[in-house]
Amino acid sequence: MASLAMRAFSSLGRPRTLFRVGAASPLQSSVCRASLSSLPLSRSAFPVRLSIPFPVMLSSTVRLASLTFILARSLFIQTENTPNLDSLKFKPGVPVLTSATTHEFLTAHSSLASPLAVSLFRIEGVRNLLFGSDFITINKHEDANWATIKPFVYEAIMEFFASNQPLFTDPAEKQSGSTEILDSDSETVVLIKELLDTKIRPTIQEDGGDVEYCGFENGLVKLKLKGSCRTCDSSVVTLKNGIENMLMHYIPEVEGVEQVLDEQDKLSQEEFDKLEN
Repeated sequence: MASLAMRAFSSLGRPRTLFRVGAASPLQSSVCRASLSSLPLSRSAFPVRLSIPFPVMLSSTVRLASLTFILARSLFIQTENTPNLDSLKFKPGVPVLTSATTHEFLTAHSSLASPLAVSLFRIEGVRNLLFGSDFITINKHEDANWATIKPFVYEAIMEFFASNQPLFTDPAEKQSGSTEILDSDSETVVLIKELLDTKIRPTIQEDGGDVEYCGFENGLVKLKLKGSCRTCDSSVVTLKNGIENMLMHYIPEVEGVEQVLDEQDKLSQEEFDKLEN
């Protein structure tokens, strides 16, 4: 199988850039001449497109020494920086979720609902995940290094999409959008949700994050930041200078925005406060 794969790669003609897993020296051939260390982080395209000249199962994986070659047709993974240095946005070039909603995984236990999330949480240094319509946002621990994490993320994403598995093992696990209009919603709440969906969420998702509507009470819109926004130093600026100003400008009933924190966020904030004091 290995020799067959090498003959296939050598017949491709021009050099291809594939990724390297492990610490072995780069493969000196017309197939692979670059390591990940030479790839820029900022909005970098990571081409892995191969045109296989003979019948091969597209989901096949050929392992040669420390290299993993994923035989997948027309799959490109792009990485985009976010305002959060501990967060990266991965775009596989194919749909991830089939709707405009997002799905967040904060723990390895919650990832059991998705084979892809399980694979990504197995990578050392991964803190939490956010799946969007066409992107995957990964937040890492502060002491982890992207140069170490990224090769394994590429591998996990490509293996998943080559396997044709469903994203969720149970369709009931798919999150409904927090901005879905309900019959019980007041006119003000409908306006808030529409503004979030049309003006605010698309902009935040461009940076690998999202915002979840949690309620409207006494003039305050309660929101939860997700993805790259969750641990971002500028999250307060995003809420106050961005979201709050826009909501108050278009909807007079809105007097402010309040951030909703879950248990993980509260623990992080407590640790931060201890360091500050």
